[in-house]
Amino acid sequence: MIVILKKNTTKDQISQFSDQMKEIGLEAHTIVGEAHTIVGLVGDTSQVDIDHLRDMEIVESVQRIQEPFKKANRRFREEDTVITLENGLKIGGGHFQVIAGPCSIESEEQIVSVAKAVKAAGATLLRGGAFKPRTSPYAFQGLHSRGMRFLLQAKETTGLPIVTEIMDAAHLPLFEEVDIIQVGARNMQNFELLKHLGQVKKPILLKRGLANTLQELLMSAEYIMASGNEQVILCERGIRTFETYTRNTLDLSAIPVLKRLSHLPVIVDPSHATGDADLVRPMALAATAAGADGLIIEVHNDPAHALCDGAQSLTPDEFVTVMNMVNAIRPYAETYKRDM
Repeated sequence: MIVILKKNTTKDQISQFSDQMKEIGLEAHTIVGEAHTIVGLVGDTSQVDIDHLRDMEIVESVQRIQEPFKKANRRFREEDTVITLENGLKIGGGHFQVIAGPCSIESEEQIVSVAKAVKAAGATLLRGGAFKPRTSPYAFQGLHSRGMRFLLQAKETTGLPIVTEIMDAAHLPLFEEVDIIQVGARNMQNFELLKHLGQVKKPILLKRGLANTLQELLMSAEYIMASGNEQVILCERGIRTFETYTRNTLDLSAIPVLKRLSHLPVIVDPSHATGDADLVRPMALAATAAGADGLIIEVHNDPAHALCDGAQSLTPDEFVTVMNMVNAIRPYAETYKRDM
């Protein structure tokens, strides 16, 4: 439930109103905007007397939220959420960032080499997998703690913030120096993991599941936010359909729909969405034009011999081309986003 307070409501009145709501078992989350103060009421609001709320002196209007996600809801917070990293880098709200790097970390030399290349091309964050969830138990599963050490070395060498995937809450001690923790598609509905990440004071990059709806994605974000961490970045990475010419089907419509429904940043992964390096560039451009807040792209120094997902990985030179084209259309995309 959303309660919009009148413009001249004082801080004491807001505090008293919040206390009243807490007395009846509701969480009151106050957002002070330029024109209005909004109080989001979270909990069992079915027994709340809306007419009583509307009659209160400080209340301008009351709205029920029909969607099951509350904190991630655009009606709960009109302004875009902007995620700010420790180094000051911002994601969302007009701040567009590109995350790039190999699917999996194979050696210190490899990850440092790729990190230098993607930074030179304009990437602002480095990705690399130390823990790899694979369909086959016989496939390369990542270097685990060694991979994390190599990734941190690449961060120290280049200064790039790092993004890497977590598979088990027991691994959290290894992620203390990670800037953004990624939840992969297969763990989107690992609710116990999401609740643990809700207690972490780091941004969480939440990927859409292989066959999940947008509402299910937002409900997974809600798990993290309801547990105390509101720094969530949504990621569209393609969904499974009957099509066989691509690894997945990139749902570009998810970008404007998620932005209409939620205030959270939305980025796109054209690498996993297509599974084909030749398709990464057009899908990266399309996602940028559709209003995404960023991209996450797989780049490998030798894709033909990559231990994981080489077919969808760009070479550093190919990544330079993609970055140049993305940067060329971004001004038009920003104009479109402002008009949305």
